[in-house]
Amino acid sequence: MAAFGIREATSSDARLLTDMLVEAANWNRLAARPRVEVLADRGVLRYISGWKRPGDHGVVALDPEGIPIGACWYRLFPGNDPGYGFVSPGVPELTLGVNPMWRARGAGRELLQALVRDAAAAGHARLSLSVDRGNHAQGLYRSEGFVVVSSGDDSDTMVKALH
Repeated sequence: MAAFGIREATSSDARLLTDMLVEAANWNRLAARPRVEVLADRGVLRYISGWKRPGDHGVVALDPEGIPIGACWYRLFPGNDPGYGFVSPGVPELTLGVNPMWRARGAGRELLQALVRDAAAAGHARLSLSVDRGNHAQGLYRSEGFVVVSSGDDSDTMVKALH
């Protein structure tokens, strides 16, 4: 397995996070939507709009040459305007995206583990996410301790206890 550099995401990483959000949304290449269509969806755009606002935190994976290849980040959403994986106010919802040519090589796992450590260090008790059924990332989330807490028509909301 390759080793990846991991660094904290900064406000200057908004474009990278946008790219990784599109990758996450287009996990199924057979049903991929054009970038402009993905970002026209307010429900999707909310995960990066205005990055980096108070409470936002993320990490970036770097290939051996230092080039960003993926990102994992979380945001807090209010109860009156929840995200897809919302479980309650104060529980950050995470997003994970990896460049397709780097998938299944460990970058996603390293990003997820780093973000979980950071969220626990920041005092968060849980992290949540939403994942489409059929997305291979669901296996990654399960193996890292996330459990399904609710299900929709084609996706599951998963939560990991951090303490």
